[in-house]
Amino acid sequence: MQYTTLGHTDIKISRICLGTMTWGEQNSQAEGFAQMDYALDRGVNFWDTAELYSVPPKAQTYGATETIIGNWFAKHGRRNEVVLASKIAGPAEFVEHIRNGQTRFNKKTIESALDASLQRLQTDYLDLYQLHWPERPTNFFGKLGFDYPEQDSTNLTPIEETLAALSEQVEKGKIRSIGLSNETAWGTMKFIQIAEKMGLEKIVSVQNPYSLLNRSYEVGLSEIAHQENVGLLAYSPLAFGVLSGKYLNNQWPEGARITLFSRFDRYFNEQADSATQAYVDLAKEHNLSPATMALAYVNSRPFVTSNIIGATTMDQLKENIASIEVALNHELLEQLEQIHQRYTYPSP
Repeated sequence: MQYTTLGHTDIKISRICLGTMTWGEQNSQAEGFAQMDYALDRGVNFWDTAELYSVPPKAQTYGATETIIGNWFAKHGRRNEVVLASKIAGPAEFVEHIRNGQTRFNKKTIESALDASLQRLQTDYLDLYQLHWPERPTNFFGKLGFDYPEQDSTNLTPIEETLAALSEQVEKGKIRSIGLSNETAWGTMKFIQIAEKMGLEKIVSVQNPYSLLNRSYEVGLSEIAHQENVGLLAYSPLAFGVLSGKYLNNQWPEGARITLFSRFDRYFNEQADSATQAYVDLAKEHNLSPATMALAYVNSRPFVTSNIIGATTMDQLKENIASIEVALNHELLEQLEQIHQRYTYPSP
């Protein structure tokens, strides 16, 4: 395994991060336990979860993933071997079941949400606590362009209050560092600037989608990652499994995420289908599995702090973790760029 540090901290994390959002829905607790056992034994010490999980979000499984992780800690201990990240949900129609829809990033909500996550996780601290998506209306979850909002923004929690509340939890020892998720370049810089101005905790990471089908992070945010030491925690590096090629030619594998949950159509359109076919064909030319090639590409990007892989089977997990051992040669990287020029951001 390869390791790096989380932003400006001294927290050492694996370049592969164990994603967990299927546990409690597609995966049982026993399967989650097996994944944690294997990942940690392979040196994957960075695990990411959220109060929202399992996915797709619903009241019946709210907090289920954190509970499974907490049960693993209760059984095995080893908490000090794991760098554990979680997230607080933001406001949205699909999370009305969380705090009766009161999912603002104010002091009261941050404290109560954090305490509830810690209780489910059976730990007294998190190494990284993230805002799952912005409280303000902006372009995330598949939107490239920014639509100027008509609604009054005066009822939004000021970033100053959010940062002060998070900083207080750092001072209490409940979290070690803070991060953003599904955030824009403007939002990221505002959090950085306000933290510097007010002497508050600085963010160490941004968890955004990044894959061969969605390289929109490279515009704006990649420079921020370099200049401000706020790297990317890349989620959906296989585009919900699409880049494995298993959905090509109208195939719907039994038990696969998008087969089960058709709402996840973010990576399905004519451009994405054509791009996926091109990437799959290229991988085969180089005697690589499409999934390994796609993950190795994400691993190779200098702005990526860690690549969040997710799996529903042990075979998938083993292949995903092993991608860290694969280096893509110059010829292959150039060919990937050629495909990207033909199909640019087909699935933001």
